Amino acid sequence: MGNKNKNVQLDFVRKGPLTPRPIPRDLEFIEEYWIKEPFLKVRIGRDAHRKILIYGIDEVVLTPQEIDIYERIIETLQYELKLPRTSVDPRAYFEENAVRIVERYKMDIGGTPNISWAKTLYFAERDMVGFSAIDVLMRDTTIEDISIDGVSKPVFLWHRKYESMETNLFFDNDQDLDDIISRLVHLGGKHISTAYPIVDGTLPGRHRLAATFRREITPYGGTVTIRKFREDPVTIIDLLNFGTIDHRVSAYAWLLMEHRASTIIVGSTASGKTTFLNAMLSMLRPASKIITIEEVQEINIPHENWISMLSRPSYGLSAEKIGEVSLFDLVKAAMRMRPDMLAVGEIRGEEAYVLFQAISTGHGGICTLHAEEVTSAMQRLVSKPMDVAPAYIAYLDLVFLVRRVALPAKEGNQQRYVRRLLAVDEVVKFGEYIRMFEWNPNTDTHVLNKDGFRASFKIKRLAKDLGKKIDELVDELEKRVLVLKWLQEQGVRDHKKLAVVFEQYNHDPVSVLNAISEKSE
Repeated sequence: MGNKNKNVQLDFVRKGPLTPRPIPRDLEFIEEYWIKEPFLKVRIGRDAHRKILIYGIDEVVLTPQEIDIYERIIETLQYELKLPRTSVDPRAYFEENAVRIVERYKMDIGGTPNISWAKTLYFAERDMVGFSAIDVLMRDTTIEDISIDGVSKPVFLWHRKYESMETNLFFDNDQDLDDIISRLVHLGGKHISTAYPIVDGTLPGRHRLAATFRREITPYGGTVTIRKFREDPVTIIDLLNFGTIDHRVSAYAWLLMEHRASTIIVGSTASGKTTFLNAMLSMLRPASKIITIEEVQEINIPHENWISMLSRPSYGLSAEKIGEVSLFDLVKAAMRMRPDMLAVGEIRGEEAYVLFQAISTGHGGICTLHAEEVTSAMQRLVSKPMDVAPAYIAYLDLVFLVRRVALPAKEGNQQRYVRRLLAVDEVVKFGEYIRMFEWNPNTDTHVLNKDGFRASFKIKRLAKDLGKKIDELVDELEKRVLVLKWLQEQGVRDHKKLAVVFEQYNHDPVSVLNAISEKSE
């Protein structure tokens, strides 16, 4: 067996809830906010010695008496709480029923001094219907990713404002870590064990979960990575607010996407590809039929005419892959559903070939692809296992290159990392591309091709298809820039509100432009 399981502490029995370590006293605090007042607060500070940011979890602490009551309450609630027969909000159900049980329990044991029942009930809810010790990280909407890397290591996270940070939450023994991994995997409807030590699944709330169990394949103990699902979808106005794109790029994408432009979003891991894809889909007309295909759901669009399809792994370890439904199978099935836009979360294999078959027959298509720039992306497409014929590359319209980049430090400020659209390329054919936009890192602006929109091969082709002159479409793009600027100024970013404006503009652009002109005066 070797020594890979050496020092595994599986006989540890915890008494009371698992809580974070005390926040270091020498932190220079820069921000704090409540997650659940008065029990749970976040205090973000800078470690003066290590020069790093710490995400401090400031959670109430139970007294020894309260820990005893907590243990008895958990046991009582597990026995008395009944499983609801209908789908309900777990936290609301707990609050409604657990309080009643606890009130009776308090009467049964009589008056107990120095006991905070609210505090005890908070931990009972956290550990029974929440996410246990990481509940704070799941509740905090500013956190994108959570990473548990093993025993006695700090839990790390990715914060939208401060990026990568370590926390004061640790799992100091294998049993605590195994318990939370088993709980998370169970919440995702999956099974994990020493025989099946790797799980990829979806948690309630559609958060993406990747976990490994014990020390079977990770020598420092089990691991968990959670990519949190954003309930409020990112729209094109959000990207404008973030500075990821500018108004001309947005207007250009809006016009072409409206006419089923086939698009690939290229970038490395955590560059914002899926977020960008969500925003592109937010510009489609409400009546458009959208089908999204993913392994784990990350695309989130509050679109009425939307079908979300997810692949399914095979059962067991049979080489025959019994019961498997692959991305390839889903793309083939989606083609029979006549979508206006077919979106594949990420293409890696033979599904790329079928997607390009769909694009070549007139379906709109959009997907993401891991690559560093347009040339390497095209090379990946025509190579195995994607194996798209070079002749089919001509059916692709646009390539958006996104990346996480460092903005130059300004006087008195530190260098900061942001996600930016680096370039927009039009595909003429394999090996021939027209760069329409390029990001200037010195000015943090997007620069249009020196010949303007008249350099666009796709705009020229669209003008021909619509029976219009290219100057008319260039003028149309400028009008759409005005609409987008107005939406941004008015703070209209909600997907459904944007859909109303986009649809109204599609039917009667003059009335929308007149309304903007009147409100601007």
